[in-house]
Amino acid sequence: MIVFNQANTGRVEYMLDVLGIKGFTFFEQVQGRGTNGGEPRRGTHAWPEMNSCVITVVEDEQTPALLEAVKKLDLRNEEVGVRAFVWDVVATV
Repeated sequence: MIVFNQANTGRVEYMLDVLGIKGFTFFEQVQGRGTNGGEPRRGTHAWPEMNSCVITVVEDEQTPALLEAVKKLDLRNEEVGVRAFVWDVVATV
């Protein structure tokens, strides 16, 4: 799962394309606040920015490259923020 400021939407989609990750589910208008001093993303007058989220299932061997790409994107503009979370998928239908 990748959570990112909407300003990074095009960059995240490009990153998935470059890595050959075809399937994903995209959520817009995601609210939240980062744990590392992140400002709220609430879509309100006080906190107007919003996040988006992409969930994708990849093979284990793809995970390191995806995490490295997310890290590079985050370092590009740390104030905007992008985070990735990984967990095991036991089964799919």
